[in-house]
Amino acid sequence: MSTSRRRASPEKTKPSPFWLAAAIVVPAVGLLARIDVEGAEHLPESGPYVLAPNHYSEFDPIVVAVATWRLGRAPRFMAKDSLFRVPVVGTVLRGLGMIPVSRTTSASAAGQAISQAAELVSDGRGVIVYPEGSLTREPDLWPMRGKSGAVRVAVAGDIPVIPVATWGVQQILPRYGKLSLWPLRKRIRVRFGPRVELPETAGATLAPAQLVAATDLVMGRISGLLGELRGEEPPAERWNPGQHGQQETGRL
Repeated sequence: MSTSRRRASPEKTKPSPFWLAAAIVVPAVGLLARIDVEGAEHLPESGPYVLAPNHYSEFDPIVVAVATWRLGRAPRFMAKDSLFRVPVVGTVLRGLGMIPVSRTTSASAAGQAISQAAELVSDGRGVIVYPEGSLTREPDLWPMRGKSGAVRVAVAGDIPVIPVATWGVQQILPRYGKLSLWPLRKRIRVRFGPRVELPETAGATLAPAQLVAATDLVMGRISGLLGELRGEEPPAERWNPGQHGQQETGRL
């Protein structure tokens, strides 16, 4: 994994359940993948952040988590609140500092985002939010239209949105496919980009049109990073599941 040396943040050096998880997950992933990280300097060494990756494999969250951990930050995700009610699973999620998110109306979504942002700021933590909300349905694995959760949280707390793209994970686990273990150490590239400068005022309540525009800006940056990794030009328009007869799930 090619990265410049970074100072580990207190959230990584302080004993936590992440230590046990990392002791198991990091070596296991190291057998399956050789993760090359680019743009590591864009992930803050301390303080809150919202990390916004592309999503095209059930395995790519693990890759993003490992990359984030190796860069000195604890990889916390937003997870469906229903998971927190599952015995054992809920305990583990809470112990790892994961953030519950529920399907809400627009009004309550704004309140939820404010609460989540306040927690991130007060604790100096980051969170990983998949703007697409589910695996991309785009036939060539480009990012599809995003949802507004990442932008809502970022604006509510004046938190930087860091776009990130991965490529190569489909060699290990294709979208809706079967796990491929051989050959070992498949190369995966992870590229972090500069924070997205959102035009919205910090703490503002955004109108629907503003949410759409800001989310599209974030998705454009993610698509651009992925295009750089793939050596291809991203599609001019992002895939919209609603226009292709596919039901969208979730709001975040």
